[in-house]
Amino acid sequence: MNIKDLSKPLAINQIEFRTQSVKKTNSGAGVIVLAYKNARVDMERLDEVVGALNWKREHTRDNKNCVVSIYCEDKKEWISKEDTGVESNTAKEKGLASDSFKRACFNWGIGRELYDFPFIYINLKQGEFTENNGNVKEYFVQKLTWKVEYDEKGNMIFLGAYKENVLRWSFGKSSIKIQPPLKPKEEIKLSTTDRANLDLLIVKINHAKSKAELTEIYNKETKFIENKEFMSALTNRKQALAKLFKE
Repeated sequence: MNIKDLSKPLAINQIEFRTQSVKKTNSGAGVIVLAYKNARVDMERLDEVVGALNWKREHTRDNKNCVVSIYCEDKKEWISKEDTGVESNTAKEKGLASDSFKRACFNWGIGRELYDFPFIYINLKQGEFTENNGNVKEYFVQKLTWKVEYDEKGNMIFLGAYKENVLRWSFGKSSIKIQPPLKPKEEIKLSTTDRANLDLLIVKINHAKSKAELTEIYNKETKFIENKEFMSALTNRKQALAKLFKE
């Protein structure tokens, strides 16, 4: 057991991001985002580093305080660290116990780098928020993909928020290149012969009387598989047959 491993920076899938507040601005709206860890991350890190049988938690003062203890083989005794939590807005008792536990684990170094995370403020565009009687709401943050990078000493050197591979907010400089969104495939223009054949196929598809006929057409006419008209006709006829047989 290497106790220093408790302090290893959290991976991005161990960090959660939530909206703290959202406000209307002259150009749209802005959202303040908080980074945090949940209690499961602490439990998994303790199990991984010290072993499931070598740590324990105790709550005092009606869950306001939590004591997290780790057994030290060298000293043959339990070493404890304690902290106080605050109630959540939903399940008060459960939230208080969870918060005091997470704070006690901060004392052991788990996720302590979150304290050094930068202030996250993201400008929202029209369509990314709603406003009703002065109340502004957004569902934008939950659609973001986050990336974090650390140096060899565990210091964060980059934090970025992406929507569909487009960088919307960042801190620091990333060493990873993000590929821009792929452009939609352009429809291949058909020759006069292929156009005529496709028109005949669509007529045949529209007169198909079973899914088996549609499957046969699909398997036989592979050159049109990437053609939108062909695939759309197959889909529409399949749905029509399903509705017909259902009735």
